[in-house]
Amino acid sequence: MIGLAGFAAIWGAGHFLTWPRWLRWTMTVFWWIALVALTWPRWAALRDSAPAYVPPPPLVGGDLPGWITLGALTGLVLAYRHVLRNLRGRNPAAPPPPQSRPGKFTPAELDRYARHIILREIGGPGQRRLKDARVLVIGAGGLGAPVLLYLAGAGVGIIGVIDDDKVENSNLARQIIHADARIGMPKVFSAEMAMKALNPFIAIRPYNRRLTDDIAAGLFADYDLILDGSDNFDTRYLVNRVAVAAGKPLIAAAITQWEGQLSLYHPAQGGPCYACVFPHRPDPGMVPTCAEAGVAAPLPGVIGAMMAVEAVKHLTGAGETLKGRLLIHDALYAETRVIAAGPRPDCDVCGKGTS
Repeated sequence: MIGLAGFAAIWGAGHFLTWPRWLRWTMTVFWWIALVALTWPRWAALRDSAPAYVPPPPLVGGDLPGWITLGALTGLVLAYRHVLRNLRGRNPAAPPPPQSRPGKFTPAELDRYARHIILREIGGPGQRRLKDARVLVIGAGGLGAPVLLYLAGAGVGIIGVIDDDKVENSNLARQIIHADARIGMPKVFSAEMAMKALNPFIAIRPYNRRLTDDIAAGLFADYDLILDGSDNFDTRYLVNRVAVAAGKPLIAAAITQWEGQLSLYHPAQGGPCYACVFPHRPDPGMVPTCAEAGVAAPLPGVIGAMMAVEAVKHLTGAGETLKGRLLIHDALYAETRVIAAGPRPDCDVCGKGTS
């Protein structure tokens, strides 16, 4: 049959001559159109006048309904694969990541984390704690982008990320985990691609949805540490309330224009919670969003990297964290200050105000 032989010849020659896939598919479509054109007149004549079915010309093979059905099925399969690939944000042709058993380091991991391991404050035991850690990041935007990349690079074993936004062109000046080619893709899947490309030895859990009251407690229960990079007060107070109830440490930060702030909130270990430091949300319009007031492109990287450092310190026990202290960074004048931030006994979230 010339019909199927033609398809085989196109793809065989394309493979041998290394034609690009778009060229092979273009030639395939034109060949299919030619087959439909060749079988159409005979099929129409048989339909209108022939008393019985007459086989199509043997040189072509097949009949018109068959070629149309083949083309339709092929188109549906290709469309399904394209949509599935975009939704998942994965490349199905990518090789499987190297396997690493929990708690065990492969030779490649030992080489990768060597600069951490030789640090006196981290060492091998600290790097193992990072590998065994489970960290949840709220938001894959300005603050989440550097946090996720550095946690992945540092070797945190399981990283969860929750966000319901999609990558937009206006994000790319500061949200360095995303790429122009992934505009329109859910941010969590775009972030997953970048993290896996950076470190295939870790596990990523993307949650393509908004954090809400009904899922927060169950989600937080699976993680050792929560990092909040959200951009609105409703989410910040929700994250704090659920983290306090679960006894989970929380690293939260915020940015606007040229200034950023962050702290580690952990009432279960004697520190304040977010509501202790910020008991009342600002009046509407008092703290504009980045979309309303603007933000210096590198600022999320600065504050997000600080959040990642705090996470590494907390998980490994290195140094002194920002528990009980609030760091404020003014990038416009290159000033950083740290102020004390203690728990409030009358806090409605973690103090006696809860009883």
